[in-house]
Amino acid sequence: MSTDGRAQTFADALRQFEESGDGGQLVGCFAESPELVRSESNRSTPQDVAEFWNSYRDQFSQVRTEFTTIQEGGDLAVLEWHTRARLDAGRSIDYDGVSVLTFDDQAKVRRFATYFDTAAFLPA
Repeated sequence: MSTDGRAQTFADALRQFEESGDGGQLVGCFAESPELVRSESNRSTPQDVAEFWNSYRDQFSQVRTEFTTIQEGGDLAVLEWHTRARLDAGRSIDYDGVSVLTFDDQAKVRRFATYFDTAAFLPA
């Protein structure tokens, strides 16, 4: 794992958010009006950062993401991860993905894009 701290700060904030539901630290990782991209929409969303993350967290009764690889270089970071979760409906799911972060000159995330197999969320 190679990191200069920005991506690890993001990863730690995401874990804290998943555990507590308090998004303050995670939202603090982002620049003002960042571009936010998720697999299921495959485009930028017009919502704000807190809304983006709350809509992610609200679908789970429990969620835990483990980062397997964190690589940084220049203004870019790539994080590979595995998530184990329980959907609000009670079904457990496991899925893998990758997130790409682009940082501004203040070490804030100005673009966040995450890609994962959305089939894990379909009814069994």
